[in-house]
Amino acid sequence: MEMVNIKINGVAISAPKGSTILEAARIAGIEIPTLCFLKEINEIGACRICVVEVKGARSLVASCVYPIAEGMEIVTNSPKVLNSRKMTLELILSNHKKNCLSCVRSGNCELLKLCHDLGVDDSRYDGEMTETEIDDTSAHMIRDNSKCILCRRCAAVCEKVQSVGVIGPNERGFDTVLSTSFECGLGETSCVSCGQCIAVCPTGALREKDNVDDVLAAIADPNKTVIVQTAPAVRAGLGECFGYPIGTDVEGKMVAALRRVGFDKVFDTDFGADLTIMEEAHEFIERVKNGGKLPLITSCSPGWVKYCEHYFPELIDNLSSCKSPMQMFGAITKTYYAEKMGLDAKDIVVVAIMPCTAKKFEIGRDDEDAAGVPDVDIALTTRELGRLIQKAGIKFTELPDEEFDQPLGLSTGAGVIFGATGGVMEAALRTAVETLTGEELKALDFNDVRGTDGIKEASYEVAGLNVKVAVASGLVNAKEILKKVESGEADYQFIEIMGCPGGCVNGGGQPQQPAYIRNTVDIRAERAKVLYNIDANMPIRKSHENPAIKELYAEYLGEPGSEKAHHLLHTTYVKRGL
Repeated sequence: MEMVNIKINGVAISAPKGSTILEAARIAGIEIPTLCFLKEINEIGACRICVVEVKGARSLVASCVYPIAEGMEIVTNSPKVLNSRKMTLELILSNHKKNCLSCVRSGNCELLKLCHDLGVDDSRYDGEMTETEIDDTSAHMIRDNSKCILCRRCAAVCEKVQSVGVIGPNERGFDTVLSTSFECGLGETSCVSCGQCIAVCPTGALREKDNVDDVLAAIADPNKTVIVQTAPAVRAGLGECFGYPIGTDVEGKMVAALRRVGFDKVFDTDFGADLTIMEEAHEFIERVKNGGKLPLITSCSPGWVKYCEHYFPELIDNLSSCKSPMQMFGAITKTYYAEKMGLDAKDIVVVAIMPCTAKKFEIGRDDEDAAGVPDVDIALTTRELGRLIQKAGIKFTELPDEEFDQPLGLSTGAGVIFGATGGVMEAALRTAVETLTGEELKALDFNDVRGTDGIKEASYEVAGLNVKVAVASGLVNAKEILKKVESGEADYQFIEIMGCPGGCVNGGGQPQQPAYIRNTVDIRAERAKVLYNIDANMPIRKSHENPAIKELYAEYLGEPGSEKAHHLLHTTYVKRGL
């Protein structure tokens, strides 16, 4: 690799040719602040926070886009640079709603941190503010442009990562706002509710709709039995809300905290994941054997499902009819479990803790009410759970590790890896291969479908069949796969698609990390390690060997794909406009 020799703050360093000043500074152990920059996503030099001095240059330059050259001399912390950054922040604040004490990002705001670092406590510039309105038309989020700093991260992620592009800059100059076409409410667009825009927003301009108080009200109602389920990826992310390093497994403390919040039962969505595999593997085998519609495409990710309904409606018949694990869990809780415990489904409140903002949309979908009432009543994000625990005064770091309640807390390694891209495919293959061959799998790890690559492909010989599979995460990658399916270029039998890059571990409802961390740490991989480590150490690693699942089918459902199972655990889809 060709190296370039430069000086930063008088220190000689070498950096790869083609590096920007920002990248070279990081090699030298210097963090240049940024606001708009997201590596490979939003490299536009718009915010001017990252400016530096370059010897010979006529003005300050944006380090995030300015390439280094041999012999270049750079200063990142001169009075001129620091004063420029401070003035830029003051100008941003002059058009920014500063209700920091009540803002959802208080304590985790990139703008506020920069103000603190540079000694900005208010703006010297007072005057007119851009007129804005709060948009709460979508099921999952609120847009408050009075806190928007026009960094355009949300627009870049929506277009480049998710291939949706429903949000972007409108108007010009002082009137510029980040909004939708014709200023429609976000709920009136083809937004898929993935929440990736929220995940990258540096301020409180974008936030999920908060249902914490709804949960507390349900718990306080003596006539309600309040049951909570937690998705696999939540245990891999929740610790970040309480200062734990990225990639810390906090399952035991999470369970303990939920009990102390006041839930009547603390169950595991992984049980629903195991159940999903039973139904999905059966559906796949039936389609293969009986000439059904192929490729079969997974339906666990509600953001992906909504994307398919909007952008690829002709492929709806390829979607698995299986409900997501969250919805399956809710359906079983309000039927099988309710009957066993002598409860009325109308008196049960099922709360789902999810890494996903699209779950807030999913709970309101049609055909998700097996017991005549919604399968799931309230969906909270991982972030909301963090706020709920704090609001309840629970000292999370001091809690003992506790286990889920039974029987709906019993799960397998196959269930837990659902949270990582490729996990659904791997879990399904473990069951499908053993069902088709009638033989026990010796090696349970399907490494070809693991990892954070946006697209993964593999082929397996199973009982005389050549099964070609594909895994995609992030909707821009899903689009690429689906275009190949439409054109006939690809001949897959089974496709897993997750709406968020890296899968649920990187869901739009996971704890937010600042741009510096997002640009330098593979958050997806670190969180995914948690799930694969749990899987590797589980006593049972195949969904069809879960004794609670076996008992459910023996006592209640009959067999996978039965009429009763189809009524409770399967759903339908609709074609939506753009």
